Amino acid sequence: MVKGKIAIRKINCSKSRQVTFFKRRTGLLKKAKELSILCDAEIGVIIFSCTGKLYDYASTSMNSVIERYNKMKQDNQQQSITAAAIQFLQTETESLNQQLRCLQECNRRLMGEELSKLGLEDLKNLENVLEMGLKNVRSRKIHMEEMRELKRKVDDVEQENVQLRKKLRVVGRDHRESDGEFFAETSCNKERSKMSSQAIPYEDDMPERIVLQLSLQPKPYLLDVQKAASG
Repeated sequence: MVKGKIAIRKINCSKSRQVTFFKRRTGLLKKAKELSILCDAEIGVIIFSCTGKLYDYASTSMNSVIERYNKMKQDNQQQSITAAAIQFLQTETESLNQQLRCLQECNRRLMGEELSKLGLEDLKNLENVLEMGLKNVRSRKIHMEEMRELKRKVDDVEQENVQLRKKLRVVGRDHRESDGEFFAETSCNKERSKMSSQAIPYEDDMPERIVLQLSLQPKPYLLDVQKAASG
């Protein structure tokens, strides 16, 4: 009797689902054990049932199998990343090489080489490019001349500032010297005025001073009396 095919979908009956899980789990673990023995393969099987129970099988050790799996997975990811990076670099290199060839071809055309292969439209485009480049060169030249002129003016202004600073220092020194002479002259005049004021009496004191001097002078008749007495 031919056994009918079972549709691969979830079994709704819980009892039938448990029976099927037990049978297929046992067969899967048996096949894994046979495969590890026959082919000398390192096998680890982990099964969680719908009720949350854990069933596992390892030909050597589950920890070693998991560590080897993680290491191989990282290596594969690294290799994938490396392969993707290599592919990207190859694509980028090809693009740069193509750009380099285009630039070299344009440079040869600008230098007047290989013009016989160009059509009328290409020649017009080349002429426009040359005119634009010449315009840019002239504009750059004018800009450089303006910059040189501005630099020259700045240098002239700085030189004038240096000369003005020198003149200011000279004027300041002369001014200080003149102030010193004026101060010395003023001091001398003050001293002279003081001395003259001490030597010349005031007008108010003149009569008294004259009377005092006259009173202190010896009188002529007293001198004659003194001479007779001494004789």
